[in-house]
Amino acid sequence: MQHAIITGGSSGIGKATAMMLAKQGANISIIARHQNKLETAKAEIEAVRADPEQRIICICADVSQQAQLEQAITKTIEELGTPNLLITSAGIAHPGYFHELPVQIFAETMAINYFGTLYAIKSVLPSMRQKQQGHIVIISSGAGLIGIYGYTPYSPSKFALRGLAESLRGELKCWGISVSIVYPPDTDTPQFATENLTKPQETKLITATAKTWSAKSVAKVILRGIERKDFVITPGLEMKLLQVWHSLLSPILNWYFDKIVNKVHSYSNEQLTSNNE
Repeated sequence: MQHAIITGGSSGIGKATAMMLAKQGANISIIARHQNKLETAKAEIEAVRADPEQRIICICADVSQQAQLEQAITKTIEELGTPNLLITSAGIAHPGYFHELPVQIFAETMAINYFGTLYAIKSVLPSMRQKQQGHIVIISSGAGLIGIYGYTPYSPSKFALRGLAESLRGELKCWGISVSIVYPPDTDTPQFATENLTKPQETKLITATAKTWSAKSVAKVILRGIERKDFVITPGLEMKLLQVWHSLLSPILNWYFDKIVNKVHSYSNEQLTSNNE
């Protein structure tokens, strides 16, 4: 029976993927920061598992804290064995204007999104190497392919994951370990709802034309990519085109983004002038 470890598995894409893997008969370990959310997610995953003998365990840990995460992953391996699959889905986003955001937001975002992924991989790697098998799936973002206005803390952390995945791919392949990186589009998750609370108007307009996916739909694409051992997993045509052509598309997208930003600023200036008259 397979064992899948999923960080950020209490909600969003992580939980949706965990539920689908449970339906396929896997043992599941989910790791996240909030115990109450973990317990709720565990119950939901247990309700859809294919076999009552499957084990679903949840462990509370902050992925940005290396010692906590190492301890959590060590415990899952002791209970359920070497993981066949690690999915690093834990992440945060706090949009805003660069000049207004405190440095702490940038540090926290990098600590969770990038180092949280790195710590998880470091923690599972010894047991995967010993077995000479395993699959590591890193969840990045469309914002990890091209910088988005208002996402100055988030985009760099997701760009970093791309560099990590591309660097690891060849190195881990020698030990029979596969690596995949996922570039999800905007996805209807609790995290996405939180993002919208601080998202600048310009960012809302830039992203408004893109389709918002359900976590379940993204999870389906992820599992299909895992089955095919795809290195790059891109849910939807927009992400596929962006991943393949982002360097060529960048000037066009920047022109489009600038047009939207200038429109918002022009409107704001008009309103300010009107109010001062």
